[in-house]
Amino acid sequence: MIEKYFDVDRLYGRILRYYVAKKHYSKEEANAIAQKIIQKERNKRICKNTGCKHLLNDHIRNHDSCLVESCMCEKFTR
Repeated sequence: MIEKYFDVDRLYGRILRYYVAKKHYSKEEANAIAQKIIQKERNKRICKNTGCKHLLNDHIRNHDSCLVESCMCEKFTR
């Protein structure tokens, strides 16, 4: 099974709307928070294997093998 695609723009928009509308932060503050959250989420989804560095959605979840043809990664490393 292939991992669901990580849509950065959608998450970024949801975070901005939440902090501006619900928490009444300024756009600049909400933007800074959103950037930190996006970076943290992206780092969670990147293979820590030094030769790979592909996103989780480029790996098969059940076998942890990389879908990129030229990559030698045999297991997704967290």
